[in-house]
Amino acid sequence: SAPAQSTVCEKIMELLGQKEVDHRQRKVLILSQDSFYKVLTAEQKAKALKGQYNFDHPDAFDNDLMHTTLKNIVEGKTVEVPTYDFVTHSRLAETTVVYPADVVLFEGILVFYNQDIRDMFHLRLFVDTDSDVRLSRRVLRDMKRGRDLEQILTQYTTFVKPAFEEFCLPTKKYADVIIPRGVDNMVAINLIVQHIQDILNGDICKWQRGAMNGHGRTYKRPFPEQTESSSVLAAGKRSHLESSSRPH
Repeated sequence: SAPAQSTVCEKIMELLGQKEVDHRQRKVLILSQDSFYKVLTAEQKAKALKGQYNFDHPDAFDNDLMHTTLKNIVEGKTVEVPTYDFVTHSRLAETTVVYPADVVLFEGILVFYNQDIRDMFHLRLFVDTDSDVRLSRRVLRDMKRGRDLEQILTQYTTFVKPAFEEFCLPTKKYADVIIPRGVDNMVAINLIVQHIQDILNGDICKWQRGAMNGHGRTYKRPFPEQTESSSVLAAGKRSHLESSSRPH
């Protein structure tokens, strides 16, 4: 069961007709904050395997690598994105090659938390999901990963819920658009999809925030036929969509 924000991003990709496009030719791509978890020490990994490591804290992410990677993507460079294994809590040796795209949907639980990263986004989406739905999805997902139900619930009450309330929820104020009910809210999703299509088709030349921050260069390629957050990042016209939901 995918987090609400990543489900929304997948639906946006589907409606834009980009899911079946070869990854080298895509005009829109999804990038997840989950790829940028820090490499754990032996002691931290031992805690993680017992459900005693806080993956929902801002310090769990490699923000420097995240910022550098996003900056390179906005500049139209091909980048290598880390691969994180949530079963062993390890960063794998193999990476994912990400090719330049016009619009980047960047999703994760704390994408608005770091100001340097937050200011890169041209459109900030906050996917607002009911807390019971968030918990049930997490239980189903983590049980599929072979985790014990009692450990899942203990981790949720000890780390996930408090971190959500302390770190994630306050970033809602930075959102440009709040999407209640997640992927069930097709009215909101269709509005976002239409906006991205307008950008890709050149009907909107610059993102307002991007222009203010000096990131508003135009870059055109033909376009072929409670709570979580997402961001849209635009290189030239690359858009960022940030999402909040928890992988752990």
